[in-house]
Amino acid sequence: MNALPQQPYFLRALYEWCVDSGYTPHITVRVDGSTRVPAAYVQDGQIVLNIGPNAVRNLLIDNVWVSFSARFGGVSQEIQVPIANVVAIYARETGEGMAFGGTEEAMADTSAASASPADDTAQPHLTPTPQSPKGRSHLRLVK
Repeated sequence: MNALPQQPYFLRALYEWCVDSGYTPHITVRVDGSTRVPAAYVQDGQIVLNIGPNAVRNLLIDNVWVSFSARFGGVSQEIQVPIANVVAIYARETGEGMAFGGTEEAMADTSAASASPADDTAQPHLTPTPQSPKGRSHLRLVK
């Protein structure tokens, strides 16, 4: 019997922890042909997305996809990301979270993949992440 992948369960748990703690959950996504994100906000093959309840609508994190609708530059878009393409989930305010299947170094520079769409209360706030504290990351590599 094949075991179910752990990543979607960790994503849902950390999302809930962020929201319950009053933090803003962000995901870093590896962009390829199977992801549906606004190309204008992709940098170095990645994008950072705010998936907080005030930033997105109809968020669904199932065992295969992360999907939601959000506004980018005032235009509503449907976002679809395969779970396997989520590199990390973390709280914007503290940097605490978890990296998946990559290296911690891949998460060290999420600001390069951040986007900054125009102001809109329902859209994701894809501003550059704050400078992370010096020293070891709070993120843990999950394989």
